[in-house]
Amino acid sequence: MSDLFDLLPSDREPGPGAPRPLADRLRPQWLAEVIGQDHLLGPEGPIGAMLAARSLSSLVLWGPPGVGKTTIARLLARETDLHFEQISAIFTGVPELRKVFDAARLRRRQGRGTLLFVDEIHRFNRAQQDGFLPLMEDGTIVLVGATTENPSFELNAALLSRAQVLTLNRLTLADLERMTQRAEKELGRRLPLDGPAREAMQEMADGDGRALLNLIEQVASWTGAGTLDTATLSSRLRRRAANYDKNGDGHYNLISALHKSVRGSDPDAALYWFARMLEGGEDPRFLARRITRMAVEDIGLADPQAQGVCVEAWETYERLGSPEGELALAQAVIYLALAPKSNAVYVAYKAAREAARRTGSLLPPKHILNAPTRLMKEQGFGAGYEYDHDAEGGFSGQDYFPEGMKRGVYYVPVDRGFERELRKRVDFFAGLRVKRRDGR
Repeated sequence: MSDLFDLLPSDREPGPGAPRPLADRLRPQWLAEVIGQDHLLGPEGPIGAMLAARSLSSLVLWGPPGVGKTTIARLLARETDLHFEQISAIFTGVPELRKVFDAARLRRRQGRGTLLFVDEIHRFNRAQQDGFLPLMEDGTIVLVGATTENPSFELNAALLSRAQVLTLNRLTLADLERMTQRAEKELGRRLPLDGPAREAMQEMADGDGRALLNLIEQVASWTGAGTLDTATLSSRLRRRAANYDKNGDGHYNLISALHKSVRGSDPDAALYWFARMLEGGEDPRFLARRITRMAVEDIGLADPQAQGVCVEAWETYERLGSPEGELALAQAVIYLALAPKSNAVYVAYKAAREAARRTGSLLPPKHILNAPTRLMKEQGFGAGYEYDHDAEGGFSGQDYFPEGMKRGVYYVPVDRGFERELRKRVDFFAGLRVKRRDGR
């Protein structure tokens, strides 16, 4: 019996004579034609190995827009003779899911499997994601989900345990050049761009193949204008908006890149990531808060001025606003990148917190407790306290840790920046403390 669902017309197919965008005309017909994902599709890649073994498992394709997630899913169905069914988590509710599942069950009884492609799968809630599990387990569907968000945070552990996560790469300039050449072959002519303008057009696509083909289609429509340079191209085309979600992976990836560039004392890289976040629409106040955190975490007392530089830059931004105030934040980023680095305060703080949790409710030693009442004096509060200003050198060397607790060493300054001087002081007081304790 023929598959009823394969005979139904698809609303995605254009009618006779209907215009077809260049992206649709250049859609690969075989996986070997897909550009830019050889690490997955090659003979040694996970998908290549699955196809060679004729055994396709459920997959989650994770990557930026326009790198081939939908195309790969469609061609996987074609090359494994599975029925291809596509839904979007944005537009599909529970009633629609039930219909899709029922159709897949019927198709399976007729002897054919279903590759169910779920675009934006991370937008399904936890309960909806759980709904796929029984059909994945009994083989009714091979699930291929596509997401631009980190699956570790967005997808159920149960679903992830039944699917292999594959990461798709952003397309390189070399990939985009191959795509441009393929488009020119389809169009039957070269684009009217000089070399730098051609590269500028590819950079405008920002690693998105679909965006590139849309740009090429616009450029190809400019007839009779001669060969265009970069300036003319830029005046006619708008750069694709950067892939940056202030609440998603892009946000966390870029702030991590900025932080690590500062920590790595690379002012140029730090300034680049700072600018990338601003271009993506990041709130400058978020950046002001984070660079101040960098000052206390990664520089600390190696340069005590660093924190003040950040706070002053933050205050300057609040007074000037955008875009003038952003220059003050950029200045702070450069200062931090070039400042001597030390996480000694950060490490000391964490160690002290851990010691505080471990020792619980130990009381301070009685000699450093005040004794405002007679009873407290009778209990020995304040007895034996030495007033440091009256001691030789202004240092008594008394023990201020709880009785019975081994003295902790938490702050270990590094031999860089101002902490080099602080290290001398720490060592001086430590030696003097030993002498006072031994009565010398």
